[in-house]
Amino acid sequence: MNYKLALNTQEPDSKIVFHTIIFDAFKVNIVERYTGSRSRPILCEALFKVRTLDDQIVKRKDDNVRVKIKDNDFDIYQTLTRKLDSYEYKNKLINRKDVEQDYVHFILSLVISNYNLN
Repeated sequence: MNYKLALNTQEPDSKIVFHTIIFDAFKVNIVERYTGSRSRPILCEALFKVRTLDDQIVKRKDDNVRVKIKDNDFDIYQTLTRKLDSYEYKNKLINRKDVEQDYVHFILSLVISNYNLN
């Protein structure tokens, strides 16, 4: 499945970061909330929702809209986002494609488990 990963950097005074993964048939909007100082932000919450390519919100299996990433999935998500924000990733010292694919596959597994995509 083809995808385009749009990672948005955090604004200097913002505690919210937005990311988007665009697939062939839908897109996933991810919102990360941070606490702490600007020099040491700490990820405290991550949410995502699925939209069609024409921005219609897709409802989950339980008719809600958003999914909060929590528990073990949140720990995995934190690890993956640290890799995407690492010095090695930014300076191409590690295989960027592998890091991006791990991130996208993880989000896709959460989408599959929470949404009915036809």
